Amino acid sequence: MAARIVTLFQTPVYTIALPDAAALNPPLRAAIATERQRVLGVSKSNVGGWQSTDDMLRWGGDAAAVLAAQCVAAAERMTADPSGRPASVRWQPEMWANVNRAGDSNQSHWHPGSYLSFVYYVDDGYAGSGDRQLGGELVFVDPRMPFLRMRTPDLRHRVANGAVEEHETWVRPFSGLLIAFPSFLAHSVRPYRGEAERLSIAINLVARPPA
Repeated sequence: MAARIVTLFQTPVYTIALPDAAALNPPLRAAIATERQRVLGVSKSNVGGWQSTDDMLRWGGDAAAVLAAQCVAAAERMTADPSGRPASVRWQPEMWANVNRAGDSNQSHWHPGSYLSFVYYVDDGYAGSGDRQLGGELVFVDPRMPFLRMRTPDLRHRVANGAVEEHETWVRPFSGLLIAFPSFLAHSVRPYRGEAERLSIAINLVARPPA
């Protein structure tokens, strides 16, 4: 008996390799280093490492403004109103920097109050190594969890290609990668084991009424 599988209510995750990363990354790195010397940082989802406050647009210079503008442009392409036309919203960016060293990670969390969230990798810290033991993957968790595991922990649906569906997906980043996802999507970062410091920038886009 053949069955046609239709996947409903997908959760979109976007990956973009920024073409101007080589020009953006040096000034972003310098701005993060300066701010890191100036302030102690905050502790939210991060386990170890350093995290700035969410006002990087104030101290991040022109490169931070360019990155925020690219996120806004991406959001305008990724969203629409119910009729499919461009949405009439004003995107308000919030931006902060993260520095992770060996052993640092991020707990599973969400970004309440925003519609789209982004993470940009200034330096993945891998130094060109393909060693998977270095960890540091960005982890996305199925938004239907933990309901799916509560009564049938060992049962999975088959998806359209015949594979078994995943309840968790890992993304191994690279320098210059921009990832966008709905802010309700739970995510974490596995412990990073690289020797070099990893630099990343998180951006939340809050949807406001048009001016």
